[in-house]
Parts: sequence; C-alpha cells; structure tokens
Amino acid sequence: MKITKLDYAATGAFSKTITDYLCCSEQLQPFYNRFPTLETFGTQLKEKSFSGAQRKTLHQALQEQYTSISEVNPKVQENIDLLQQPNTYTVTTGHQLNIFTGPLYFVYKIITAINTCRQLKEQYPDYNFVPVYWMATEDHDFAEINHFNLFGKKYTWQSEQTGAVGRFSTKDMEPLLADLPEAYPVFEDAYRNSRNLADATRAITHSLFGDYGLVSIDGDDKLLKKALIPVVEQELTEQLSNRLVEETSQQLEELGYKPQVYSREINMFYLTDGLRERIVQEGSKYKILNTNLSYTLEELQQEAQEHPERFSPNVILRPLYEELILPNLAYIGGGAEVTYWFQLKKLFAKYNLAFPLLMLRNSALYINRSNASRMHKLGLQPQDLFQDYQELKKQLSGQLHEEEINLEAQREAVAAAFTEVEKLAESIDPTLQKAVGAEAQKTINSLQMLEKKISKARDSKHEQTFKQLENLKDKLFPGGTLQERKDNLLTFQTNNPDFIPALVEAFEPLEFKFTVLEEEA
Repeated sequence: MKITKLDYAATGAFSKTITDYLCCSEQLQPFYNRFPTLETFGTQLKEKSFSGAQRKTLHQALQEQYTSISEVNPKVQENIDLLQQPNTYTVTTGHQLNIFTGPLYFVYKIITAINTCRQLKEQYPDYNFVPVYWMATEDHDFAEINHFNLFGKKYTWQSEQTGAVGRFSTKDMEPLLADLPEAYPVFEDAYRNSRNLADATRAITHSLFGDYGLVSIDGDDKLLKKALIPVVEQELTEQLSNRLVEETSQQLEELGYKPQVYSREINMFYLTDGLRERIVQEGSKYKILNTNLSYTLEELQQEAQEHPERFSPNVILRPLYEELILPNLAYIGGGAEVTYWFQLKKLFAKYNLAFPLLMLRNSALYINRSNASRMHKLGLQPQDLFQDYQELKKQLSGQLHEEEINLEAQREAVAAAFTEVEKLAESIDPTLQKAVGAEAQKTINSLQMLEKKISKARDSKHEQTFKQLENLKDKLFPGGTLQERKDNLLTFQTNNPDFIPALVEAFEPLEFKFTVLEEEA
C-alpha cells in the first residue's frame, strides 16, 4: 500500500474554520482549551477529574449494555474493566446509527480513536487509554440513517417507527436484507438477531473493531442519565446553555466564523418509546411539542428525579453529557462537529468540567488497484485528483502537448484592423460607421465559433482519454464530493478483507494530514 499525505487545505474540501484550527490560528484559540499533541495530552490527564463512584457507575452500565453480546471479545472486556481504575481514560468519537455503518467516515472516526489510544499508551505507559464509540441512539432523524450506498446503488430501510432510532426494532429490515447483492454475515446476523438498532450497531462495531478493544456506549441509559439531573434543572429554571452558547456564537460570527449549530431556549427533548420531542416553556407551563403533555416546573423536576431517562440532550448538551459520564481526554469528530464544539467552551466552564481536546478525525481517499492503474496511465499523481474536472482536463491537455485553444490574439488583431477601417470609412462617409461595426461584430462572432469548433475537434481527438479522466473522478469523488462522505465500508472490504487493518496501519491521528491510500500492482 502506497501512502501519500496532503495538507487538509490542499484538498479544498474543508472549511476555513477547520483549516484555521489546524494552523492554530490565534483568533480561534479562545474557543478551545488546548490543541491536541502528545504533550498537551499530558496536561489534559492532570486536568480531567473523574471519581471512583463515577467509574463504578460507568462500569456497571457498560456491563449491562454488553449483555446483548453473546461472547464479549476479551480485549473489549479488559477495557471495560480497566475503566474502574483511576489511571484509565477514554478517547471518544461518536456518530449516528447509520445502517451498515453508512458513509466511510464512520469507520475513519473509530480508527482515529483506536490509533490515538495506541500512541498515548506508548507516550504515557503508566496510564490506560480506551477508545470509545458513542452511539447516538437517541437521535430521531431516521431519514439520515436509514440508507447506505453500495456499488453505486442506494439501499433504504423502510419503517413507520418513530422516536429515538436506537429503540427501533430491526424486524422490518428483512426486505432490505433480502435485496442485498450478496451475503454479509456480520451485518445480517446483527440486524436479524438483535432486539433493536442500538444492540445491532453494538454487535456490528464489536465484530469489526472488537480486536482493537473498542467500547461502544449507549447514553440512553437510566443509570447514566442520573448524571444529567442537575443539567435538566438548570435548563428548566435558568436556560443556562442557551445564554452561554449564544454569547459564544456571536463572538465567532464577529470573527467571520459561521456557527455550526443553533441553540434553543431549552436544549432538551422529552423521550419515551416512539417519542422524542422538544421541551418548550409557555408561561408557567412546560409543554412537549406535538403532544398533549404539559407539566408545571415542579412536576417536570420530579419527573427528572424519578425518570432521568426521559430527558434527552440535543446537540448542544450531548457533548456535556458525554463528558459527565466518561473519563474522557479528547473528542474526535468531523469538520462540522469540531466546529460546533467551539461554541461550547463557556458552557463547560460554567459546569467546572474539563473541556476535552478536539481532534479532527482522519480523512482518506482509497484508490484501489484498477483506479490506481488508470491514474498512472493518465500521468496523474494523487494530489492532482482534488482539482475539479475542468482544471484536470487542462492539465491533461498540457501533458498531451496540446495548448489550450484560444483565439484572443486573433480577435484583438481583427478588432484593431476594423478600428482602422472604421476611421477610414468615417472620414469618407460617417454613415458607413455602423456598417463597419456590424461587420466587425460578425467577424468576432465567427472567430468565437471557430474557437469552439477547433476546441471540440481537439477534444474529440482525445475523447477516450478525457472520458477515462471523467470516469476516474466519478469513481473517486462520487457525486462530486469526498469518497468518505458517500461510499460504504463494504464497497472496499468486500474485495479487500484487510481494508480496516490497512487503515489502522496508515492513519496518524495527531499528524492532521489527509491520507491517500493507493493499492499497488
């Protein structure tokens, strides 16, 4: 496997906020704690406080959650048990429960967490580091997770279920499973033999990443939600998060950075089976949107004490919840996630909670053997591929010793000649001026048409070459976007069973470079 590393800015696929962050721009520094390096992790270790009682609760919850796995991988069980020890910390990533893992970046996030823990163990051998995947089981946007793309075809799970997707039964996935092009036992077994999507996703990540010790955690847990009770109280009585996040968002906007998420007056949902709806205050009442449920403050406070599992944080408060229940040092996310964490620093400070190191997940372009062969036949290098098609076409034309067809010099010469003719005509008969101008325009138009015809003739001469270029771009950048945002794990793992190990070998999380992996002949 040939590896090429590129600056993220060189790909043109990442926001100014992210490229500024990776350059440690002074403007952004007030919005995070410290930039992630092996050295700053040492400072974070000293800053993160997590009690023995919190560790006991976390261990108990994970033990219960992993009863859905018939035989827990010894490496996973070891990491779960290590979380009871005061010298054990986590590195966390999170994502929605996309079926069949969804886009490739789901896998990239997890591998970034795994490799970060490996590097930290080498740097700090007296500590233990556990990679954690936070399953976004409470998310209710089913349309975002109910499909995946495989070999250019979209597969969709049709279901009438509502509420938190982690609680969805997977029984009605059978039509989708029957439509698959071949057998995928890891996924089919998980979906057919699990009681809900949360358990199925845990089974899948356990099968794919159990040997690396990955621990998957479900925040939709009554025991863990007890840590959220004081936050619910603050939301109901002070609407604290909204005020602090809006202040930070305004500061970011003044610096030219667009906020990634928008806060609500109450950043909390009400959650029961089949229902996840916003809590809103109307006068002295607290109502659950799109239902007939209504509470007084005292009733809702009592509800939080007795049933904390019925309160679900939104995107603003979920990061706070994660850090309350995990001995976490760093959060790994995509560009959009890292950006919205910048909006949360004041909120963490208010709760006296250590703000984690923010890490951009590894991003990659995987070029299989056939596409690598096409790339080299076209005389291109991996970094060339990030240019748009027209720019690449010009580059390829140059390599084919073809200059760009441009008759601008001829148009200028014709214009100059007609200017002289126009002067002559005007000196003899001013009424001829318009006729000369009309002839001049006709000649200019003719030159433009000729330019297009010559270009078309030149292009057709190398039509096959340009078609190969277009096909290569379509294969590597489906829909005109990064491969990792469209293609699925199975697109590559089906033909290369060592796909995940190859990524583990290639990714350097703290290097913050875009990785191009190229299969060699």
